[in-house]
Amino acid sequence: MPTVLGGELIRYSVDNMRTSEYLRKIGVPQILPSTSPFDPGQDPATLESHLEQSSHLMSSLKISMACWIVADEAATRRKIAAANKHCVPTVTGGGPFEIAAAQGQLPVYLDLCADIGMSQIECGEGFTDLRIEPKEILRMAHERGLKVQFELGKKHGGAFTSDAVSKLIEQGQRWLEAGATQLVIEARESARSVGVFDEKGELNFAFAERFVDEFGHRTVTFEAPTKPNQFALLDYFGPEVHLSNVRLEEVLRVEIYRRGLHSDAFSKPNLRPRPPHINRS
Repeated sequence: MPTVLGGELIRYSVDNMRTSEYLRKIGVPQILPSTSPFDPGQDPATLESHLEQSSHLMSSLKISMACWIVADEAATRRKIAAANKHCVPTVTGGGPFEIAAAQGQLPVYLDLCADIGMSQIECGEGFTDLRIEPKEILRMAHERGLKVQFELGKKHGGAFTSDAVSKLIEQGQRWLEAGATQLVIEARESARSVGVFDEKGELNFAFAERFVDEFGHRTVTFEAPTKPNQFALLDYFGPEVHLSNVRLEEVLRVEIYRRGLHSDAFSKPNLRPRPPHINRS
């Protein structure tokens, strides 16, 4: 846009500048998609709009709780089709899996997930106890073209203890050996008195680090439903940490923080962009 400087009209010419090029110039590195938002029952048009805006930042999309089962089936299929169009894998929430297993209808549930077009299912023992071995569950899922992730932790069991973390690491190893691709650390919708968060919602860094040390950032993902726990995990682990249960409307906020473009992140050495070296000779 032209401007006036000292009475002289100055015109600026911008040659195909893009946001991606600007990010590179200020030192923001390319980051693999590391946020898995959840759809708690949004209408298809809203979900489609969020995918249009943010799909390149999503590692997967959780079609959460059992909302997708009771919604109009055509709407659910439209959502899955939209995610597939944007190459975003879809994963079901763990609750429907646990109920299906408890009701003796796991094969039928897996048939439904495959027919709807889901990419993955989340398994867990958050409020039930499984009577089926991980290898058998993985076999049934793989026969239907479904990948599997497993959620570690009870929904009503309170914050983890050191002994609980040790047992969950052993459980996670069994599921990975059976063929699961990812482990999810339980935090529910509150991240208070559950998983690696205490009754005040404060992150237990030592417990979180044990999971990362054991499984690595690309295998373990932390449920982080609120701004304080999202920022705490990013502050501690840096941009590689994988977050899930992020609300759709908060994906961009998480991603500017991950890239050091948020005012609270810019001062963090492990998040602040490092501008490319400028040769002044």
